[in-house]
Amino acid sequence: MKYMFASDIHGSAYYCRKMLEAYEKEEAERLVLLGDLLYHGPRNDLPKDYAPKQVISMLNEMKNQIYAVRGNCEAEVDQMVLEFPVLADYCILAIDDLTFFATHGHVYNQDHLPPLMAGDILIHGHTHVLKAEKRDGYILLNPGSVSIPKEGNPPTYAIYEDGIFSIRDFDGNTVKSLKLS
Repeated sequence: MKYMFASDIHGSAYYCRKMLEAYEKEEAERLVLLGDLLYHGPRNDLPKDYAPKQVISMLNEMKNQIYAVRGNCEAEVDQMVLEFPVLADYCILAIDDLTFFATHGHVYNQDHLPPLMAGDILIHGHTHVLKAEKRDGYILLNPGSVSIPKEGNPPTYAIYEDGIFSIRDFDGNTVKSLKLS
């Protein structure tokens, strides 16, 4: 099964559209959203084409293909307009005999680990900085930010397929890749 991971749309209709075009082009079967879907947050500038109502519409059309977790910018009102669950702090995904602890990153992250067993994978967004690293006892992944990347990174998403986690830009270039199994 092919999974697409994305984080930090922050209400950008432009980048949400690009993300969904990439999802279709990649022919992924599930889209895992790692939070901060609609609101830009008080620390960020408005992203390109900030239009949360358009993002709501685009994501609701995909509701049966989305797994999502709550970001630090999500609120109960977001759940009132989105037709898929968005208020869970994390979700556990069992894919190809691997365990992914998927969360936004503002609570659980490399400095505050969730309960993990050796070889488990922590995947989160929040920092807007892409990562794919084997750490002592676990793997740390971050697909970067769809709309407001930081540290000179381009807007990115990630694909997991056949044991490989690949972070890609919207031109289809692989920015970083890591074999997980």
